[in-house]
Amino acid sequence: MGREVASAFGRWFALVDFPVRPELVAVCDVNPAALDWFRQVPTVMHFDSDHRTLIARPDVDVVYVAVPHDLHEAIYVDVLRGGKDLFAEKPFGIDLGAARRIRAEAVRLGRFVRVVSEFPYFPGAQRAHDMAAAGALGRIIGIRSSFLHSSDLDPSKPINWKRQNAHCGEAGAMNDLGFHVAHLPLRLGWKPVRLHAQLQKIYTTRPDGKGGTAACDTWDNATLNATVVIGGEPVPMTLEMKRMAPGETNTWLFEALGTDRGVRFSTKEPKTLWTFRRDREQWWEKTDLGFGMAFKAITGGVFEPGFPDVLMQMWAAFLAERAGILGGRFGCATPDEAVAQHEIWAAALESQKNQTVVTLQQ
Repeated sequence: MGREVASAFGRWFALVDFPVRPELVAVCDVNPAALDWFRQVPTVMHFDSDHRTLIARPDVDVVYVAVPHDLHEAIYVDVLRGGKDLFAEKPFGIDLGAARRIRAEAVRLGRFVRVVSEFPYFPGAQRAHDMAAAGALGRIIGIRSSFLHSSDLDPSKPINWKRQNAHCGEAGAMNDLGFHVAHLPLRLGWKPVRLHAQLQKIYTTRPDGKGGTAACDTWDNATLNATVVIGGEPVPMTLEMKRMAPGETNTWLFEALGTDRGVRFSTKEPKTLWTFRRDREQWWEKTDLGFGMAFKAITGGVFEPGFPDVLMQMWAAFLAERAGILGGRFGCATPDEAVAQHEIWAAALESQKNQTVVTLQQ
């Protein structure tokens, strides 16, 4: 993901009249080969193997950290204590306790901190959010938010850190994929009041890459059947995070259905928004949104957006909010939202362990 960020900064001129110009000036990696990749980026002046060296550099204002989950808390806190602002990778610490400690340190030090979540920056996702936030759907009667992969269907795929609790965290796929699923509902105020979780460990071992096998102890799939309260009424909401979803590659989906209107967006159709309406009859209607981004770009409106585009839009939102010029645009995920998603995953783990419905504190 660091390479993706470098690429976004390298084509920053694609944004029209954006008042903040980021430059990647320092990179850090313990792997020399990975560090060498960044030598082709002309703005990079510092190549460090110790993150504390990078943090201490006076020409660094913001630090973006993309490391395994078990390293999040220590490095995030080092960034904050080093006097830098932080753009944090999800899941904002390996578990709920870590997330709360990171948030508390950010508040104590008064640093600007946000958490990555790219998919709401697709035009269709933003339109879906705006319709729901405006109350345009009538009485909401059902919500689904999903992030679906299938690469782990191959049992011969070697183990990596994301498949081990020690590095990924006990929440497994929820830690890895969950913030993408929870961000939009949480922004809309739809935090579950109770939930029942169905978690699956489908492959318990994988090749270790050395001719043997290694334990694969994380949850592969998670389906959370939750209840949220909207307008004083209970509403069912399904949250899905799956590393094994046959037929999917990297699909993010959000759907909200109401008595009057409905809205659905999926990255399978990146320029398409589906909306439902009813009168005497009922209709699902398809709208081509094209490249209608929150931050105007040189790309023509008839073209479809892709992942590099929404990643750049997310970074634009981060830098605009940090500079106080976000306006009414959709802002990046906050530490409070990051802690809230960990509260959901903690409840899901409790639900799975005890096979019960769990009530969440609000």
